[in-house]
Amino acid sequence: MFKKIAADALGLSDIGKIIEPQDYDKTDADDYVMHEDNEKIYFLIKTKADEYCFTNLALIHVDGERATSSKRTLKRYPYSQYKISDVFLETAGKVDLDVEIKFKLGSEQFDIDVHKEQIEKLKDLYKALLRISETIYENDILINQAEQSLERAVTILQHTRPEHVNIETQYKELTEFGFTWVTSVRSQYHIKDFGDVFEKYMNN
Repeated sequence: MFKKIAADALGLSDIGKIIEPQDYDKTDADDYVMHEDNEKIYFLIKTKADEYCFTNLALIHVDGERATSSKRTLKRYPYSQYKISDVFLETAGKVDLDVEIKFKLGSEQFDIDVHKEQIEKLKDLYKALLRISETIYENDILINQAEQSLERAVTILQHTRPEHVNIETQYKELTEFGFTWVTSVRSQYHIKDFGDVFEKYMNN
């Protein structure tokens, strides 16, 4: 009941409104942020039916089928599992009331309309999502190159094994080395927390 009254007070319509930090507690999405794991809201867009909550770890989408219904479906998209791609910002024409930010999370397409008076704030989100997308793309290349390098190294070692070296011992050493190598590479380049990116672009 409180959330509904708060939504009415925020003056929401089918066109999204960017919510100020002091009003995050008036949204449904705030209830599902994992504060226990140091998750933090950096950007929140709300319409009468939906909420799009961008945290350092994930997009939390409170999906309302209809603005007139109280039924909501909570969807969570961790950036480490759903890659951000195809980020676009569509500005408004002279007669348009809204601007639109478009992007993909994994295979899911998002098209979010926001009132054109808030275009400057939406630009900050656009830059943050674009930078995250570029970082993920670049890191995927580095991870792939590291895995290929490991495969080549293993192949060379297998073909140059001295006769006195036990094959089981070598297999064990190669397996342990490979696991350590891959774990180290993924730890460095498979990013889960993009708080530093949001901090950079949201605080300008």
